[in-house]
Amino acid sequence: MQKILVITYYWPPAGGPGVQRWLKFVKYLPDFGVEPLVYVPQNPDYPIIDEQLVADIPEGVRVISQPIQEPYRWASLLSKSKTKRISAGMISEKNPSLLEKLLLWVRGNLFIPDARKFWVKPSIRFLSSLIEKEKIEIIITTGPPHSLHLIGLGLKKRFKLQWIADFRDPWTSIGYQKKLRLTRASQKKHERLEREVLTTADKIVVTSPTTKKEFENITDKPMEVITNGFDEELFPVHLDGTFSISHLGSLLTGRNPISLWEALSELIQENDGFGSALKIKLAGVVGGETLSSLEDFKLTPYLELMGYLSHDKVVEVQQKSQVLLLLEIDSEETQGIIPGKLFEYLNAKRPILAIGPKDWAAGTIIEETQSGTVCAQGDKDTIKTVLLDWFADYEEGKLQANSKHVDKYHRKKLTEALTNFIRWELS
Repeated sequence: MQKILVITYYWPPAGGPGVQRWLKFVKYLPDFGVEPLVYVPQNPDYPIIDEQLVADIPEGVRVISQPIQEPYRWASLLSKSKTKRISAGMISEKNPSLLEKLLLWVRGNLFIPDARKFWVKPSIRFLSSLIEKEKIEIIITTGPPHSLHLIGLGLKKRFKLQWIADFRDPWTSIGYQKKLRLTRASQKKHERLEREVLTTADKIVVTSPTTKKEFENITDKPMEVITNGFDEELFPVHLDGTFSISHLGSLLTGRNPISLWEALSELIQENDGFGSALKIKLAGVVGGETLSSLEDFKLTPYLELMGYLSHDKVVEVQQKSQVLLLLEIDSEETQGIIPGKLFEYLNAKRPILAIGPKDWAAGTIIEETQSGTVCAQGDKDTIKTVLLDWFADYEEGKLQANSKHVDKYHRKKLTEALTNFIRWELS
């Protein structure tokens, strides 16, 4: 069996979307003749914990860990809540405090490419011995945090091996990069490191065609789009009795769908029965501006704040909801973002209302699979029309998504594509 070394920061009990991708690849790689060794931090400071995911670690997989120095622990002495938000990449609220501005400046300019940089050199030393001992010829690094790609860079310089860099998100073009208060010198350093990784790695994996197009302007290395996906086997459940519209995940200022709230407010006023049936279900972190908007449009009585849910519970809520809500910031930088939850939405087979930027990659998938409707951020009238049609179907008990070609996003299919790319011979 072919042996590979997977270098990842996020691993159970880490919660959130970052852990799912490689947890599932590792699960299915042995089915295609690949034995993964997984290298993770021993004492990480994860912003979200989901202990239930520990049970999903495949039996028999070898997980190797080494200590990591986490500066977020020091910063949390100043403000635990602000530090945790920045650690999770949630930098979307308006009017940041002076302390938050300071933390962002330190994060952006002193910790390049990110605050996990102190794990790079110790990991290169430790893994050098492991590579020799295990005779490993293929390594895979996954980021963010993009400092893990610097581990791959260091190992590539020491050994004649194949290095695949997996980018779950872009690097210098990601939306929050502009909010890190970078100096010109810091920005240049980020760009230099990004270029060095992209031109030194043997192969590149990305999760979006938009990211592939962006990276092709930097490197000519072989590149493959392998999206995130779904893995859950669904069991029959009863749909919500209410006309539930559910959003699973962080809902901060940039994603606050004003047009949706306005449309819902008008539908309540204009249609008998709509208000008595409506339920807005929000799971995860909900920003203050979003809550204020819901209050302004008098939607608070219809709101259910669910807080952070375990992954198992998230899947259940997705499957029971009448409508699933997918939101993205309306900007050029977010056109290539495909939220991981989209694929679980597809698996749940409930109608998806997507509101995001023009030429949104996630919107393209929804349209191709015929799994919902994609609207622009300010298109209140279309949102209203869609919801009214879906509400009529709900009242008749026939609201459903007639999705097509969804199976190609199953994690096992995606792992097969990954294995083929690993084995594809370099010219």
